Amino acid sequence: MTGTYDWNPMPHKVDIKCPSCGEHALFEFAEVVKISLKKDVPFFEQSDLFEYYKFKDSCGHLWHGAVYYANLHGGSTLAIRDLPEGYKPEDWNHSKYLMRNHGTDLGAVSCSHCQMRKPYVLQWPNDAYFNISIKGQELWAFNRESAVELRDYIASSERKTDQYKWSKFLLHIPTTFKKQNVRDSVVKKINKAIES
Repeated sequence: MTGTYDWNPMPHKVDIKCPSCGEHALFEFAEVVKISLKKDVPFFEQSDLFEYYKFKDSCGHLWHGAVYYANLHGGSTLAIRDLPEGYKPEDWNHSKYLMRNHGTDLGAVSCSHCQMRKPYVLQWPNDAYFNISIKGQELWAFNRESAVELRDYIASSERKTDQYKWSKFLLHIPTTFKKQNVRDSVVKKINKAIES
């Protein structure tokens, strides 16, 4: 398989509408590790734990990648064993930073409502569970925590983003949603989304 590799900052896990039933679901980005030796490609192609992809970087160069979906294997890398020399299970751990360290939209969705669990290509922000519309413009949040901070930030008359965990996200909120004449409406819609 071939994938594209574009970087944009998103957390490792986001709340989405289940593609099957439309209820709340969790999407977790897959982790991609570059396969450094061609002789290792068959191992990853034949593995039940990994998917093999050829990726194209921004310069057009192809590279081999082993994709792991932690969400489909208990949420960790503990299922990974017997790797070729030079690889370790921790290579597929999420980065310690809040945001993912790669730019693929590959991941896995799990829905506790309809029990769906499968690999999925994220369609962001169309898939966003916390998504509202005001005057024809969309406003979304990654998850419940960022939706609460978004609501509190918009409701505040002092917009100091450094007080929030999701400060980098809040810096990019369009002015339309921060105007005083729509503030109450925005806050009510966010509250409704959080409560659902």
